[in-house]
Amino acid sequence: MTRPLTIALSKGRILEQTLPLFAQAGIEPETDPDSSRRLILPTNRPDVRFVIVRAADVPTYVQYGGADIGVAGKDVLLEHGGEGLYEPVDLGIAACRLMLAGPAGGGGGPVGRARVATKYIRITHDWFAAQGRQVEIIKLYGSMELAPLVGLADWIVDLVDTGNTLRANGLEPYETIADITSRLIVNKAAMKTRNAEVRGMIDAIGEAVAAPTE
Repeated sequence: MTRPLTIALSKGRILEQTLPLFAQAGIEPETDPDSSRRLILPTNRPDVRFVIVRAADVPTYVQYGGADIGVAGKDVLLEHGGEGLYEPVDLGIAACRLMLAGPAGGGGGPVGRARVATKYIRITHDWFAAQGRQVEIIKLYGSMELAPLVGLADWIVDLVDTGNTLRANGLEPYETIADITSRLIVNKAAMKTRNAEVRGMIDAIGEAVAAPTE
């Protein structure tokens, strides 16, 4: 028996904005993902199921076949590298910017080699390297804005939505590294072995994204 088409999702803002798109495509979870402790969620279609994983793990599950399809932010995909994945649909949701930021009025940076705090190690390294700028990268998992305030780092690289958190901590954005939205991603092997199912899902979600909003 062929397993259901498996779609990897993560809780939070992306999930809240993704579920209506799947609903427009005729797919809804049988239980509320926010209240359920189950990690595998059946849907109203027996041939489709959702799996709930950490946002940073969605590309890995899809790459290695734990899921056929997933939804991930472009920031996560850039950091992952995109191996083994297709990225057929920009969902246009959870929009924000990945930015270099630091103390207000301090865009010139420190004398000598700057220290940059971020969880986006690959992206940050590649971005500075492309400009021929050498920096020391310090990996943090959260509360990025604190790093310049306590002298841990000169700058940070992080997602910026409204910028309110930066301003509240005396920081400001300097440069945009990437514009971020969430993308539908597909396992390359699944695209070949389950082409009709996967292509049907891509088309349905693409139509949901293109549909005019009320």
